[in-house]
Amino acid sequence: MPPEQLTVRFWGVRGTLPTPGADTVHYGGNTSCVEIDLGQRQVIFDAGSGIKKLGDWLGRQGGSLNTDILFSHCHMDHVCGVPFFAPFYEPQHRITLWAGNLLPATRLEETIRSIMSPPLFPIEIDAFKAEVQFRDFHAGKMLDLGGGITVHTGMLNHPGGSVGYRLEHGGKAVAYITDTEHRQGELDSNVLALIHNADLMIYDCTYTDEEYPNHAGWGHSTWQQAVRLAKSGRVKKLAVFHHDPDHDDAFMQKVEAEAGNAFPGAFVAREGLTLQL
Repeated sequence: MPPEQLTVRFWGVRGTLPTPGADTVHYGGNTSCVEIDLGQRQVIFDAGSGIKKLGDWLGRQGGSLNTDILFSHCHMDHVCGVPFFAPFYEPQHRITLWAGNLLPATRLEETIRSIMSPPLFPIEIDAFKAEVQFRDFHAGKMLDLGGGITVHTGMLNHPGGSVGYRLEHGGKAVAYITDTEHRQGELDSNVLALIHNADLMIYDCTYTDEEYPNHAGWGHSTWQQAVRLAKSGRVKKLAVFHHDPDHDDAFMQKVEAEAGNAFPGAFVAREGLTLQL
């Protein structure tokens, strides 16, 4: 793979709660997990239920992994897949986990330990055989992941805090902005800084503008706000992401048509979708 090319794979695109079923099969029911494939490296955004299939797929590729998992935040729909990510249980892998919204109250390792402990789960993280490292940081810091991969970060507007990311490598940029609530009539300056001229913007579009007033304060945004941001930030492609569990395939097809008309580079993210940037 040429070093300037990024492969983006969507393994989970749903928000709040996994929603398997006949009426969500096209876009998918697994919660947030997006993989950036850089050839010899993977960077993974969030570990919702979608990360289970990602881990299984990586295992079939063979070899050893050098992988980073960047959490937007640690609400359950974004971390529930951690115990089921198969590479954690294989000694040849090196996996670094990052979170930027927990300090100073707690740390990422403590949070993952709390998820994988009785009475919530039958085994603890001591069962991991891979080399696992936990990294806490303050949102706003730039992360150097090595190999020419840099990640800019910014705090988002979400209960308990959430972190937006801008991954840059080989002249390409992917912005991952989920679990953020916009302010009416405003464009969030933190979001604009992360998405500026991005090749791909992945954005929390849980609601429509019409639905939003009934969910104010819940920490999520709309696809119409995503379009406004994408236009202002001169984004090339916009992925409508973090679908509401009550939005079935028929609803999302309407969103895809309307978003595509409003912004030609917009599409609705679905499980199994692969993009070459």
